[in-house]
Amino acid sequence: MQDKVLILDFGSQYTQLIARKIRELHVYCEIYPFNKFPMPDTSVKGVVLSGSPFSVRDSGAPVPDLDMLRGKVPILGICYGAQFMAFNDGGEVAPATTREYGRARLDTLDVSSDLFSGVSEGSQVWMSHGDSILKLPGNYSIIGSTADVPVAAYQVEGEKIYGIQFHPEVYHTTEGKLILKNFVDDICGCRADWTPASFVEEAVEMLRLELGHDRVILGLSGGVDSSVTAMLLHRAVGKNLTCIFVDNGLLRKDEFSKVLASYEHMGLNVKGVDAKKMFLDALAGIEDPEQKRKAIGRCFIEVFDEQANILRDVKWLAQGTIYPDIIESVSVNGPSATIKSHHNVGGLPEVMNLKVTEPLKLLFKDEVRRVGSALGIDKSLLGRHPFPGPGLGIRVVGEVTAARIAILQEVDDIYVRGLVESGLYGEVWQAAAILLPVRSVGVMGDERTYDNVVALRAVTSTDGMTADWVHLPYEFLSRISNEIINRVHGVNRVVYDISSKPPATIEWE
Repeated sequence: MQDKVLILDFGSQYTQLIARKIRELHVYCEIYPFNKFPMPDTSVKGVVLSGSPFSVRDSGAPVPDLDMLRGKVPILGICYGAQFMAFNDGGEVAPATTREYGRARLDTLDVSSDLFSGVSEGSQVWMSHGDSILKLPGNYSIIGSTADVPVAAYQVEGEKIYGIQFHPEVYHTTEGKLILKNFVDDICGCRADWTPASFVEEAVEMLRLELGHDRVILGLSGGVDSSVTAMLLHRAVGKNLTCIFVDNGLLRKDEFSKVLASYEHMGLNVKGVDAKKMFLDALAGIEDPEQKRKAIGRCFIEVFDEQANILRDVKWLAQGTIYPDIIESVSVNGPSATIKSHHNVGGLPEVMNLKVTEPLKLLFKDEVRRVGSALGIDKSLLGRHPFPGPGLGIRVVGEVTAARIAILQEVDDIYVRGLVESGLYGEVWQAAAILLPVRSVGVMGDERTYDNVVALRAVTSTDGMTADWVHLPYEFLSRISNEIINRVHGVNRVVYDISSKPPATIEWE
């Protein structure tokens, strides 16, 4: 059984970074809302409590039930997590006299503590908090302080419970990874054996147990997630897997034929389905992004249901859902705070009579690529930029029509091909062209035009949870803008999106 660490999320913007740092240590971990975590079994070796935008003194502050954890597994509280444990045990937490945000140094450090083994005195840490722990409960002891925060870190005597006021998961805490390693390796005793190869071995075995000799269908997109999912399933069930590639009318230019060709050498059983009219009819008159996603999702389900009936005896629908999809679709504070819905998250209508399997649902995007490499998938496929499940349907802002899709396909083709030819494609995590519901006045030759505006977007990221815009060369942007305007009828203006995530999302819808 795989050793793992549970991370209880209180709504911090850094929670996913905690998971990523722990997984980089080859220790498996899972994120759960603070009020919906499972009863720990023997595989759970430790628990991390995340930070939070709340204060422990707020009336609506998250209050986890830690009774099932204390005394059973080591606990590390980070920021809010540290404040909550101290406050809950009778300590005093109050607004900081000087709000500490940014770099600080651990001027006082108890290196005899297992948590700080090997950590340098004066080590730089990153603070981000409005409250401070003013008084610790009697059985708590200080193991780290900064110039402005006397209780920067503590340990509970007689228990493997630790609290730190700073964030070890962020880059600016220079020895943060060592601190997390001390916790998961030495204090929790986790085996550092979670690797891409071990994931493949375990996932294939689990799929064989889960699926048996049942028939499975999978919706292929040509992207990394569905391709890796397909190869895992192919290893597990072989000829019992049928891959369906749907032309939904929302694909990139010539994508349907290119994707089908790319899978020929992989030994997969792939069936192409032309469903352009169904999808475009379902999207007619819809402008709201959520409604578009749901309409596209319903159409996919109808197509897969129809294909399952044609194939007969299909019991499972496989999906390439990955961890960011799950995290963004499940909010700590309930559905009101959900960022967006994903059509491949959350099950299927009962009428479909198919069960769902999601082999990648606990992997981040970069982990999916490493697993793909372990499976022997071609680097050119693994290096492809992410492409949203709803396709160009959410890159045409406003109503989707065949004519608007055709315009965007041409723009997108020029942009992506330009990135490849300029050697910039590999420096970008995701590139997108967006057709805006805006028209602008222009001049071409001696004629006045009143045509569409397109936005170009390029971001760097690791897993899509956060992203920064790419500073593409002005010369490249100028050349691509000219080519788009000169070659794509109906476009007379190109703009470049320079917003990061957060506050913006990567996709516009």
